[in-house]
Formats: sequence, C-alpha cells, structure tokens
Amino acid sequence: MNPLIDVATLAGRLGDRDLCVLDVRYSLADADHGRRAFEASHVPGAVFLHLDHDLSAPVGAHGGRHPLPDPHVAARTFGRAGIGDDSHVVVVDDGNAMAAARAWWMLRWLGHDAVQVLDGGMAAWFEADAPTEAGPTESTPATLTPTVRHEMVVDRDWLLRHADDAGVLLVDVRVPERYRGDHEPIDPVGGHIPGAINLPFLDNLEAGRFAQPDALRDRFEALTTAETTVLYCGSGVSAAQGLLALERAGMPGAKLYAGSWSDWAGYPDADVERGAPASASSAERDRDD
Repeated sequence: MNPLIDVATLAGRLGDRDLCVLDVRYSLADADHGRRAFEASHVPGAVFLHLDHDLSAPVGAHGGRHPLPDPHVAARTFGRAGIGDDSHVVVVDDGNAMAAARAWWMLRWLGHDAVQVLDGGMAAWFEADAPTEAGPTESTPATLTPTVRHEMVVDRDWLLRHADDAGVLLVDVRVPERYRGDHEPIDPVGGHIPGAINLPFLDNLEAGRFAQPDALRDRFEALTTAETTVLYCGSGVSAAQGLLALERAGMPGAKLYAGSWSDWAGYPDADVERGAPASASSAERDRDD
C-alpha cells in the first residue's frame, strides 16, 4: 500500500465503514497543542491520540524520551481508537509527518499494513477547504490483533553488537547542528552515534509534501550499498518519517533504533562523536524530536 494518501482521496472516502482517521498533531514546545487543535477543527470522524500518552510508554531510566510501548498495550490503545483488523487507517498531523509517521510505523510494526499518512497533513486539508468538524469525539472500540514484526526495531545492545559491522549503516535524521553537537536543546549530551551519517528528516519534504520517489531515491543513494540501514533521531519519532520516506522511495526494510539519541546518550559510557557530518544536505532547521 502507498504510505501516503492525498486530500482529495481521503475526502472521497469519508464515511467509508472501514475508514479510521487518527489525528496525532503534536508540538514538542506545547504538549497540549494537539488536543486543542483537534477540538478546534479536525477531519470528520477523526479520533485524537497523544504522542506522549498513547504512542509512547512511560519514560524510564533508559529507552529514550518516547519509549515504544509494549506491542499488546499499543494494540489495545489503537483498538480503543476504533482500529480493528479490517480497518483502513489514515493518520494526520500538522504537516511535517513526524508524529503521523510514528503512528504509521507502529501500526506496521504491529502487522497492520492498511495504514497511510495524509501527505501535507492538516495544513493541506485546510488549504483545500476540505470538510471539518469541531469538538471532542468518541470512537467505537475494536480489536486489533498484533502480529509483531520484531525485525523492524533495534535497541542499544543490538547497535553495540554490530558496532564493527561494515554492512550496517546508521542514519541520524536530526538537524545538522544537533548531529554535530554544536547545539543540543533537549538531551544532556550533544553529538551523534559513531559512524552515523546525517540526512535530516525535513529534507524529505518539498513545500510541505513528501518529495517525489525519484528525488528521494537520489537523496538516499548512500544507503543502497548497506546491508542493513538503521535510522534514529532524538527519541524515535522523526526517524519514523525517514522510514516512511524510504518506503515512498521504494527502499523498504530499514530499521528503527526506537530509543534513539536520548537512549544512547543516557548511558554514562556512551561513545559519542562530534563534528561535521559524513553526509549532509540541509541548512539549519527548527529543533526536532
């Protein structure tokens, strides 16, 4: 299934019995932004899920700032939102697909393939003057049966075991200044995992939409020689947007380091590199996750 859906196609499917629209708008700077924005205006029939509370486990000593929940807990959360085994899910956020891709990736991780992200998010929906409604919503609970794809995710121990594996390529999708360690606004340590290259996730977009597959394939050319590609970010959220971009480019199969930098840097003995990226293609950006 195409990982993206456009406004016109989604608008034409409103009212379909199998459709479930998830609104996961989120701001790192304002944890209540998503729910306020949702209740002000959302796609008709959409259900709101919160990145911190619904798409993440409670923060612990390790595992990063947005730990992956237990898959069975995640499946029950999606089920309470009305997602069942036969649901066609469309996920929306404000537009950069960071939070939407996290939900998309999690559903794929649970074995549910009928899921897409609205290209351009709510910004594109509003721009098209597509129908909206306001206020809180209720969903009819359903049952989502997880068939977990454990191979989609790695942890710190996996990275340590493969640290000298020439066939493994790490991709850091954070903004360049965080990758280099010039400025770290969130985590206590700046820099990147040794050997990682830098391909900032926002560069996967052009004018608020995902770039065309050919352009993305050109962007990801350095990944074609790797046997295994692992993406990470600050906490396992924006890296999912990179995984979606790879899917759009026809280059599936990369893995997510779910704990990402906030997990890696949380260990006192963490090996850290700083300085210019091995590969870079972005100007300085607003902070990411």
